[in-house]
Amino acid sequence: MPLTRDENRGVLHYHAGGKIQVKSSDIQVGDLIIVDKNQRIPADMIFLRTSEKNGSCFIRTDQLDGETDWKLKVAVGCTQRLPAVGDLFSISAYVYAQKPQLDIHSFEGNFTREDADPQIHESLSIEHTIWASTVVASGTVIGVVIYTGKETRSVLNTSSAKNKFGLLDLELNRLTKALFLAQVILSVVMVAVQGFVGPWFRNLFRFVVLFSYIIPISLRVNLDMGKSAYGWMIMKDENIPGTVVRTSTIPEELGRLVYLLTDKTGTLTQNEMVFKRLHLGTVSYGTDTMDEIQSHIVQSYAQVTSQPSNGSTSGTTPSRKTQTSGPKVRKSVSSRIHEAVKAIALCHNVTPVYESHTIVNGETESAEADQDFSDDNRTYQASSPDEVELVRWTQSVGLTLVNRDLTSLQLKTPSGQILNFHILQIFPFTSESKRMGIIVREESTGDITFYMKGADVAMASIVQYNDWLEEECGNMAREGLRTLVVAKKSLSEEQYQDFENRYNQAKLSIHDRGLKVAAVVESLEREMELLCLTGVEDQLQADVRPTLELLRNAGIKIWMLTGDKLETATCIAKSSHLVSRNQDIHVFRPISSRGEAHLELNAFRRKHDCALVISGDSLEVCLRYYEHEFVELACQCPAVVCCRCSPTQKAQIVTLLQQHTANRTCAIGDGGNDVSMIQAADCGIGIEGKEGKQASLAADFSITQFKHIGRLLMVHGRNSYKRSAALGQFVMHRGMIISTMQAVFSSVFYFASVPLYQGFLMVGYATMYTMFPVFSLVLDQDVKPEMALLYPELYKDLTKGRSLSFKTFLIWVLISVYQGGILMYGALVLFESEFVHVVAISFTALILTELLMVALTIRTWHWLMVVAEFFSLGCYLASLAFLNEYFDLSFITTWPFLWKVSAITLVSCLPLYIIKYLKRKFSPPSYSKLSS
Repeated sequence: MPLTRDENRGVLHYHAGGKIQVKSSDIQVGDLIIVDKNQRIPADMIFLRTSEKNGSCFIRTDQLDGETDWKLKVAVGCTQRLPAVGDLFSISAYVYAQKPQLDIHSFEGNFTREDADPQIHESLSIEHTIWASTVVASGTVIGVVIYTGKETRSVLNTSSAKNKFGLLDLELNRLTKALFLAQVILSVVMVAVQGFVGPWFRNLFRFVVLFSYIIPISLRVNLDMGKSAYGWMIMKDENIPGTVVRTSTIPEELGRLVYLLTDKTGTLTQNEMVFKRLHLGTVSYGTDTMDEIQSHIVQSYAQVTSQPSNGSTSGTTPSRKTQTSGPKVRKSVSSRIHEAVKAIALCHNVTPVYESHTIVNGETESAEADQDFSDDNRTYQASSPDEVELVRWTQSVGLTLVNRDLTSLQLKTPSGQILNFHILQIFPFTSESKRMGIIVREESTGDITFYMKGADVAMASIVQYNDWLEEECGNMAREGLRTLVVAKKSLSEEQYQDFENRYNQAKLSIHDRGLKVAAVVESLEREMELLCLTGVEDQLQADVRPTLELLRNAGIKIWMLTGDKLETATCIAKSSHLVSRNQDIHVFRPISSRGEAHLELNAFRRKHDCALVISGDSLEVCLRYYEHEFVELACQCPAVVCCRCSPTQKAQIVTLLQQHTANRTCAIGDGGNDVSMIQAADCGIGIEGKEGKQASLAADFSITQFKHIGRLLMVHGRNSYKRSAALGQFVMHRGMIISTMQAVFSSVFYFASVPLYQGFLMVGYATMYTMFPVFSLVLDQDVKPEMALLYPELYKDLTKGRSLSFKTFLIWVLISVYQGGILMYGALVLFESEFVHVVAISFTALILTELLMVALTIRTWHWLMVVAEFFSLGCYLASLAFLNEYFDLSFITTWPFLWKVSAITLVSCLPLYIIKYLKRKFSPPSYSKLSS
């Protein structure tokens, strides 16, 4: 069937009659659906069965939480164990799921099979769920749908887009209201001075119509055309190629930002890990000395193979028994390197995957033999990119992970020999424990070893006493490397059996299961032998540091909101110089109650000028009880990092800042998880990245690299705001000056409600005669782009909003009143016998004054501005020939007309030129000091 829309993607759907293809919009709760590799999951489901033998599969969640690493999901044991897929219909079972909620990282439910003799109950957690809008990365998945449509996690986490309205538009609206008030008051005053005689009500309305030019109707048209022009300029800028302006309403917002909220993964970082450092305590290896490690590894395995298989004759063999009760001998560097590399190659959650070339009649069993186990066909899958990089690194130095399932691991030595290991236990990484462990038994020797790696905070107390770990971790963190401490402990058969019994008992307990299991594992985690410290770098995007520095100098406060772990987020904050080197970092402790929040906020209040790092859960608690206090404190911080944020939380933080600070916010991100935040912010910027185009399509501005944001704000934001402010006020001035002339004219002629200028003159005034020069203000710039980027401090002035305020507005009102008065009184004083000359003289002087005022407002001339000035003047002079009914042509060509017009224009404009010159001389604005 032809599928046109995305929600009509075809998905195979099971029922007792076999498979049928269904639209994903027709899927209902309780359906069994089958999703193949690289297909997007259409609805939230419980993972029942997979084609993979180990009963688990990987999914990609980049559109859900923005992390590009793969997540491991496990099928429900009871259904995975069934002999064939068809047996899913022969059993009677049900799933209990909690009600739909926002949190994408948690789930509670139960699976019950009723037709077994003792009913089989299995608890379901987050690892059994596959949320909608994730993609299957390996195998084929069969699941039962639990939430659809608006109840899916991904939809609950998105917000509907709102129409964004710029601050400048709001300010101009306020001024327009003030102008309307002025118009009404002026009309009432005119009627009052007349003395409310005769049909005064009718006169009042005639005056309201006469003064209607005060209200700048053309303002909206001019501004909207201006905004389109700014958008065109941004897209044509060669320095920021690929930038797309997707909204024409808010380019001025770019010049008024105070808060920038940025995502981490893919925005600040490239999400590509590189192994940088291996530290063994006495010796450290960097990228340039990796070949030494390789030669050590080759050498130690060469020794092993050349010796008898019992392996107890040489001190450097990897398989020697370490439980000897004799004194510990210092090992050679070679054996220590070997131990460390082997530990890194074994202690992880990485699975090597081979793309099978031939799949015979759909069964992978027979394809197993034809699979290509060569290095170039192998890819590694894991839930964390750090782990993949570590395993890739061990491959590069000679120890390769070639195979892995739930119970065994195989490593290949440089000489091509395969080492087999049995996995006895795995203790996965959790954000509380900050470490992961694995117990393996080597097949050839039967040795049992417990390997462990984790964050230095967690591992410091577990490993044996040493004097270098803390210091080296600090050094690596300062370089912006993610550190992992690797340790091991050898166990005897008895020790392991004892542990296994206690561990299995703890796993069966009903109350405090987690605590009991943790306690049993901790009994092993004592006096472990420290092997090495690894440093992996998450490479930053191009020019992130200078860009963040530029933004900070421009007075923009940067908040980093990420779904990533606390350690990683802190690490990137340091390496990207989001937090400067000499700044303290206050890590907000995990809190869960009001009292804890109160204490922690007080502790934070005592610290001055330090960056804040807080996790999403703690933030939630703070906002529930102490919203105002928290925002107040956080806003004083030079930088804030929020980690483990859900998409909704990101949007929540944006709205908080908008409500509490009344400042303009900007959000920048690159994944589907940033869309809510981008839509909530006053100005959303999307980056086209690895995580797809969802963010860049939802944003107001789309850029290709993070570094372009500097120019977008400093240059284009500045120009858009300054130009729109000038344009808006000039259009208002244009209306006020003619209304002042009308008022003077009426008051001189006994408050008659007679129009000064008839029909065509008024139409021409706002269009042909003055439109082009006024609109050419959109080409004006006060500072050259190079200057704006060199001195980002100039941007700070813009956020105060001084280019368009009631103060500048009043100055323009005074100018209009002064000029209107001079033009009208001058024409009345100088006019001869006939009234028709007043119209000719005052209107010509008015046009000249407007053109001169545009010239006075302009800060940097552009050739188009000169063309516009002369074109408008030419249009006016040419049209004089046709306006016989208004102008006496024989009078216009005489000398008296010319000198009178010149005199009036001079009196109306010269004082303003002098004032402007004196102001530039005695109190120049900051930008002119730089450009001089």
